[in-house]
Amino acid sequence: MPLPTSSVKIYPLGDTAVVLQLGDEIAVETHGQVKAVVRFLNQHSFPGLIEYVPAFTTVTIYYDPWLVSEWGKSDPYAAVEENLRQMLAELETGSETEPASVKEIPVVYGGEYGPDLAFVAQHTGLSMAEVIARHTQPEYLVYMIGFAPGFPYLGGMDPKIAAPRKEVPRQVIPAGSVGIAGVQTGVYPMETPGGWQLIGRTPLNLFDPNRAEPSLLQMGDVVRFVSISEQEYNALKEEADGD
Repeated sequence: MPLPTSSVKIYPLGDTAVVLQLGDEIAVETHGQVKAVVRFLNQHSFPGLIEYVPAFTTVTIYYDPWLVSEWGKSDPYAAVEENLRQMLAELETGSETEPASVKEIPVVYGGEYGPDLAFVAQHTGLSMAEVIARHTQPEYLVYMIGFAPGFPYLGGMDPKIAAPRKEVPRQVIPAGSVGIAGVQTGVYPMETPGGWQLIGRTPLNLFDPNRAEPSLLQMGDVVRFVSISEQEYNALKEEADGD
């Protein structure tokens, strides 16, 4: 169906970028519109386009004003905005014919791998086993990749296991750590500081710059967490590190 262009906001971000705001709330419908814009830009670039960054409700488009000025327009931003409005008029959403396959993320929960699992259980009034069960039940949509290379922001977590960020962030979080912050869950792809409540860890390498596609997950992917034992974690970790 055509994108409802009347609801799209376009505004500058400095003098080398423009933001397409497709909604005001995180929602599956808005995510579909973000994906439609990305698909269109993948297929229809324009002179001066540098890159574009999709997020929950926006797509930020970076451009070279010098190259855009070669279009014969005195105002590069106005030229890019006009081009984008023409693009939006042609845009169709929901054109994907096949649903995304579900990618499984194995996780060992609790203990040294998930030191905050007990806190999440206490905060929610659930047992640790119930927290794990509720975390592994849904299929999660990857709304965006951000914060760190390969870090997936996932939607679809059971709100009954929501927990606040830590008051004092950790200076070091091991790669593969699975965390909860509010009603969101995600996976730290590399060692980094962070304030999410850690409930487990995956042996998978979510980001490897040596791979043809460095990020294991992409915007629009669907994932499910699978609980594994420590022995399974060690075996999978050894296999992943050997790749």
